Amino acid sequence: MTDHAAPASPDTAAGRRLADLSAGELATGYAAGTFTPSAVAEDVIARVQEREPELNALYLFDPEQVRADAAAATARWAAGSPRGPLDGVPVTVKENIARAGQPKPSGTAIPNPPVPAQNAPTTDRLIEAGAVIVGSTTMPDWGMLSSGVSSLHGITRGGLNPAHTSGGSSAGAGAAAAAGYGPLHVGTDIGGSIRLPGTWQGLTALKPSEGLIPLDVPYMGRAAGPLTRTAADAIRLMAVIGQPDPRDYLTRPYAGLKWSTEPLAPAGMRVALQLDAGSGLPVEPETRAAIERAAELFAAAGATVEPLAPFIAPEVLDGIVGFWRSRSYADYRALTPTEQAAVLPFIVEWCVAGRDFTAAETVRNRSMMDEMARLTRAATQPYDLVLSPVTPVAAFPAEDPMPITDPLQTMGHISFTVPYNMSGQPALSVGAGIQDDGRTIGLQIAGPIGSDDRLLRVAAWFETVRGAGAAVDWSRLP
Repeated sequence: MTDHAAPASPDTAAGRRLADLSAGELATGYAAGTFTPSAVAEDVIARVQEREPELNALYLFDPEQVRADAAAATARWAAGSPRGPLDGVPVTVKENIARAGQPKPSGTAIPNPPVPAQNAPTTDRLIEAGAVIVGSTTMPDWGMLSSGVSSLHGITRGGLNPAHTSGGSSAGAGAAAAAGYGPLHVGTDIGGSIRLPGTWQGLTALKPSEGLIPLDVPYMGRAAGPLTRTAADAIRLMAVIGQPDPRDYLTRPYAGLKWSTEPLAPAGMRVALQLDAGSGLPVEPETRAAIERAAELFAAAGATVEPLAPFIAPEVLDGIVGFWRSRSYADYRALTPTEQAAVLPFIVEWCVAGRDFTAAETVRNRSMMDEMARLTRAATQPYDLVLSPVTPVAAFPAEDPMPITDPLQTMGHISFTVPYNMSGQPALSVGAGIQDDGRTIGLQIAGPIGSDDRLLRVAAWFETVRGAGAAVDWSRLP
């Protein structure tokens, strides 16, 4: 094997490693010839090798392929013909985002996982843009946990503090973003699976409008989106992957989106503040205080901030979770006994609880998705933005599959996030506070469908006013 030495000087000005530079800084450095995609790739590989034994964020990682892709990007920049601003920029994709010829186990240890013959649309857009795919990131079994606990991977740990959960189901994506495996990471979300890793790891993470990012396996509520350290990098990633593709029957173009990285203050906007979801777990005091402080910054910037009453009753959330149980049980029942034995026991117990729903109950549970969509659109329609916690609780131990460790209880921690999956509206998490014990708190900002560009620009503004005490100091990480 060829001996690949680490770059002679992986540090840049201000003592920052190449692996920690934003996508914008990388593009600027490539254009100026300050450093190359190959040098950046070497530093990202070194970072992965340093932290991966503990974090367990990557399912597929081929350093030689990373080097080859980075070398091709280096040659394009040297020739003055880059494919675009993401050429040579490191990126990861969640393991359920198809990469042609690569196994797609969706977090389970079931033998012989499917191997897709073609890329997902997101993978194609990244390759076309010249991005260097560092690897596929881990997830829990079938994406039905809000942690990094998996029958296949074991435990994925938080990049800020490995004792804490990474969040899930975009577990590895969140850990990779926080740990600095390059600047750009793509996850998926059906009830909070992008925003939960975001809030628990101090990231800016967007669940976009329905159909904005095409999927290879679309269904109601599911979305793919960015997990990044800054809103500006999320914007840069959205400009590439937020394009319609005929392979997704739910995808559609959104006219007028402008992916500017210029921060947008909320002056003159009508903003709702929701502190009670009406269902699920109660909001912890430190989380509530951080969201109230954030709302004060919006008001100080000239927004009209009004309280928003709960609009989702517990039976609506319970019905959706019941339908998810039934759907997963149908998948579980189709497995052989050997395959069933490979599924995480927590997931087995969770989905088997959906076995005894009658056909009528299953239909009623499914209808709660439509009811949640209707209620969410109606309650939020008067507002330009809706502010809330991402989740009522701070990060929990990495070994726990959920904040609530009883699989027979409902998912009481997604009461603020899942409404926007059902309504199709964009919603993001942006860091808004750090507790005394170091755990991070995310502010959820939601908006009307198709306002993703404005939402991210407001998040970019919030990043400038939230204060150092509310943001992760990425320079202090390993």
